Amino acid sequence: MRSIYQAQLVNGAFGDPVLLIDFRFERRALLFDLGDVATLSTRQLLRVSDAFVSHAHMDHFAGFDHLLRVCLGRDSGIALYGPPGFIAQVGHKLAAYTWNVIERYQTEFVVTVHEVSLDWRLSSARYSSRQRFACEPLGETQLVPGVLVDSPAFRIRAAFLDHGTPCLAFACDEAFHINVWKPRLHALGLPTGAWLTELRRHVRAGSPDDTPIVIRWQDREGQRERIMAVGELKHEVLELTPGQKLCYVTDVAMTADNAARIAELARDADLLYIEAAFLDADGAHARRKSHLTARRAGEIAALAAVRKAIPIHFSTRYLGQGELLEREFESAWRRAAAAASPPSTLGDPAQPCAAVRGG
Repeated sequence: MRSIYQAQLVNGAFGDPVLLIDFRFERRALLFDLGDVATLSTRQLLRVSDAFVSHAHMDHFAGFDHLLRVCLGRDSGIALYGPPGFIAQVGHKLAAYTWNVIERYQTEFVVTVHEVSLDWRLSSARYSSRQRFACEPLGETQLVPGVLVDSPAFRIRAAFLDHGTPCLAFACDEAFHINVWKPRLHALGLPTGAWLTELRRHVRAGSPDDTPIVIRWQDREGQRERIMAVGELKHEVLELTPGQKLCYVTDVAMTADNAARIAELARDADLLYIEAAFLDADGAHARRKSHLTARRAGEIAALAAVRKAIPIHFSTRYLGQGELLEREFESAWRRAAAAASPPSTLGDPAQPCAAVRGG
């Protein structure tokens, strides 16, 4: 099954944790965290529609300035999501610059900031280039707990974790896949074409089954037209399969509550990015820093029963020794997964799941 998006860990395991989700069939991309984004191309950055910031430590937020500089004057805007205090933090960044000519730009650039409270209220504000990025409050809404964005293509869920400050972990749930059965299409005498895009759009949006789809094409007999209902076409020529689930977790204290929240958010995920900052031998230091060890991260991956995982955000004290963190992570994952699996379903105890290097 081919996903509708591509995931890219921008700076590898040792760099600032930034994850790019680029959608194949739309002119949009998502960013999880805004650390160093300078290695991303202008084309990639101009595709970013939303950025989800776990917390405002410098290595997770310093790249906002670069993103703004690239997009300013070239795009309609960007939406940012972050934890309590985030609206003011974005405002302070914008206020650090002089904007005396920005309102003359032909294109208005709007930064819409959404701040999530611990009780899942969403406060929003607008910063427009036409207003020299003055803060314009947009009010509050009550979220469905844990759900930040719910669109036809994907859903973004979140969980609050403790890092000495509230820190958000994120899950991107891809909408179901819509596959076209071309043999059935041909059997009905129907062509491929733009009408299939319209059909997919109606199916994703949940349009009524009696919604008409106009199919036009040209053959040897000239111009042809046929009208069929969404429900009929969905039954005859489409196959719907579940989408994939990706999770992003970084900067987490080693507490039982954090582990339980991560496991709930990442349950059965196809891919989990999770910090593995320190070796277990340096566990006391990891606790002082409110980070995970590679061992604990592997145990959490097993607890969540994810299919693949990428350990990230390695401490630079291990530069040149990243394989030590990778091995500890994978070993802990295997042991925990083997201990949790009944013998009848375990299969090969050496490979209960697939780990992918952070690279």
